[in-house]
Amino acid sequence: MHDAYEPVPILEKLPLQIDCLAAWDDWLLVGTKPGHLLLYRIKKDAGTNRFEVTLEKSNKNFSKKIQQLFVVSQYKILVSLLENNIHVHDLLTFQQITVVSKARGATLFACDLQQSSSGEAKLRMCVAVKRKIQLYYWKDRDFHELQGDVAAPDVPKSMAWCENSICVGFKRDYYLIRMDGRGSVKELFPTGKQLEPLVAPLADGKVAVGQDDLTVVLNEEGVCTQKCALNWTDIPVAMEHQPPYIIAVLPRYVEIRTLEPRLLVQSIELQRPRFLTSAGSNVVYVASNHFVWRLVPISIASQIRQLLQDKQFELALQLAKMKDDSDADKRQQIHHIQNLFAFNLFCQKRFDDSMQVFAKLGTDPTHVIGLYPDLLPTDYRKQLHYPNPLPALSGAELEKAHLALIDYLTQKRSHLVKQLNDSDPSTTSPLMEGTPTIKSRKKLLQIIDTTLLKCYLHTNVALVSPLLRLENNHCHIEESEYVLKKAHKYSELIILYEKKGLHQKALQVLLDQSTKANSPLKGHESTVQYLQRLGVENLGIIFEFSPWVLKICPEDGLKIFTEDLTEVETLPRDKVLNFLKEGFKELAIPYLEHIIYMWDETRPEFHNVLIQLYLEKVQGLMKVYLNSLPEGVPAVAAGKEAGELGEYRNKLLSFLDVSCSYEPERLISDFPFDGLLEERALLLGRMGKHEQALFIYVHILKDTHMAEEYCHGHYDPSANGNKDVYLSLLRMYLSPPDVHFLGPIKMELCEPQANLQAALKVLQLHHSKLNTTKAINLLPANTQIREIQVFLESVLEEKAGRKRFDQVLKSLLQAEFLRVQEERIFHQQVKCVITDEKTCRVCKKKIGNSSEK
Repeated sequence: MHDAYEPVPILEKLPLQIDCLAAWDDWLLVGTKPGHLLLYRIKKDAGTNRFEVTLEKSNKNFSKKIQQLFVVSQYKILVSLLENNIHVHDLLTFQQITVVSKARGATLFACDLQQSSSGEAKLRMCVAVKRKIQLYYWKDRDFHELQGDVAAPDVPKSMAWCENSICVGFKRDYYLIRMDGRGSVKELFPTGKQLEPLVAPLADGKVAVGQDDLTVVLNEEGVCTQKCALNWTDIPVAMEHQPPYIIAVLPRYVEIRTLEPRLLVQSIELQRPRFLTSAGSNVVYVASNHFVWRLVPISIASQIRQLLQDKQFELALQLAKMKDDSDADKRQQIHHIQNLFAFNLFCQKRFDDSMQVFAKLGTDPTHVIGLYPDLLPTDYRKQLHYPNPLPALSGAELEKAHLALIDYLTQKRSHLVKQLNDSDPSTTSPLMEGTPTIKSRKKLLQIIDTTLLKCYLHTNVALVSPLLRLENNHCHIEESEYVLKKAHKYSELIILYEKKGLHQKALQVLLDQSTKANSPLKGHESTVQYLQRLGVENLGIIFEFSPWVLKICPEDGLKIFTEDLTEVETLPRDKVLNFLKEGFKELAIPYLEHIIYMWDETRPEFHNVLIQLYLEKVQGLMKVYLNSLPEGVPAVAAGKEAGELGEYRNKLLSFLDVSCSYEPERLISDFPFDGLLEERALLLGRMGKHEQALFIYVHILKDTHMAEEYCHGHYDPSANGNKDVYLSLLRMYLSPPDVHFLGPIKMELCEPQANLQAALKVLQLHHSKLNTTKAINLLPANTQIREIQVFLESVLEEKAGRKRFDQVLKSLLQAEFLRVQEERIFHQQVKCVITDEKTCRVCKKKIGNSSEK
């Protein structure tokens, strides 16, 4: 509790009993039981709480019975209930202006003065006449009916306007009457045990309604606007709203409370107070039967000081907003009180509420973080000052506090990220005046992100990784590194290093953790995945940290260079190949196979190297194979060997056959003359030296089937070099060249022999692919006429068949041409006559002569 008002006696021991009061400006009207109306002038002495009271006017014949008074200073009128009727008098002369004759028998009235947006005042009045409520408005110095009378369930005992409704208290219940033209009546709730109901208007257009020692606040819909009712120490008999206070007259004293927050502010003991009236803001009079007091407000500055000492910050804020200081001073004091309020909420362990207030104030986030233990560096934390000692937090309380801080920092972070590129410095305010603040947004973000990391480690570890993966993550490296290592969160530490570009540190941690039994990073898989993401700009780091994986698991290590990722596929393949050839030669072949077969690498140098590596492997295995053969046992056909030799030789033969990117002229010198003849034949064929290739198949390998397969693969009637390949085969059978045709072959070869039967078979099977004249000229003179006849018959039969096919095709095309011409003539016979009356189907207009255009 604190002192909000000081009671000052105005009238003491008045000989006449007071029945009602009214006041405006410096004037006080007192209505007495004998019917005297007294007008007092109340002037305050400068610098003191003493008043000069002057009786300016006394009207002893005002009325026989003064029941109620109401002053409307804007219209300079006094509305009064005299002898159960409504009278209106001039406020200055007390001359009667009008009497509301229809209101005869009235027992109660309530006035409402509305201010329009244009500043014009509008006076409304409701009058209780027995079980009816009459409605009036003031115009042209008289009251006029606003609408028809409203029937009431009982005789009203108390009334007050509530926007466009009237709240009425009867003997047992409260009702709400709506001003909707129909006079809708809504029953609210019982009045309670009190003898008289109490309805008092509030400054914000609502009404306070009493129920025994409770008071609730209702809006014009009759809905309660406060969570909890005001609880008085006794039953109020009168109430007055002086924001932020609500003043009630109780049987033995005056009690002052606030609606929000619900506080008992002050109790003032007075001698049997009964009446209460106000002459405006901060002018309140209380009266008993023979005494009148004025409640003089204590200065707002004094109240605020007292409230801050009592830690009643919400009420202090309301008072600070009412001060008459300059805008700058007012804003500064409000901001200071709000900071104290937020700090006090934190000390009360209302962490969510505290963070919400700090967020609205724009308090420097570092000052908020400093409220928590072990979140800021010690040196910086020592620079911060707070109004009172900080509460000790631990266990569940500390976790709850961290969760509230996380919400606050997340909101602040989002706001700062949006403003990161702004040139203006950050506009945060200190929690305590004189405490330094941080202007740099990047520095603030660094502190916020690092603090969020620490909070997540205390509350929800699953959120650490998402925070570190943010593209705009600003975590302080050394501080974050320390707390992650302390918490043994090495997976998260790897993410931190990766996002900060500290790849070598990350890979060293992965290497260290790979051999620890209980580590989640045990093994080489994490290193492989990390290296795969590095890309071409970190090629040196990849070459530095991949060898240990390649040594312990070559297959998985090779995935560093072959995984289907953009970062891997764009690595410089020549440098990767050289790296593998220098230290891990056995992986060069699978790497080349991957880039050629999977990534469609077509550059000749890679194809050449793969062939050379295949050749080197095959030669080494071939030497072992030949040495293992028993004497006199011939080697098996190429690619049919068992084990690795057969596998690699098949790969070599297949690659020489399918690849179109290698350079045979550069490679053929690498192939030996005393073996691998099948491979040499493929190279010769790729070079266009078909006769040398066929010589190997026909006279060295003596495999006519392979020779024919070779011709089948190379024959191309549109290419000069390949259209006579079958003719070369025929020549090889009929006129074989010298044994040295291929060059210095280190093999014992028999002199090549002609093979007429094979030649005749070629003529029989492939006559359509041979030049007939050249083929006949190659035949020896001793060839039997029958064989030549069969060849020519086959040629002529094919030509005749081709001619018949062409004739049939010509006839079909001619028939199709005639059909199309007939269809054209048919469609051209159709005609359409356009007359002046013909209309268009689309626009519905007559076509007329427009068809000629």
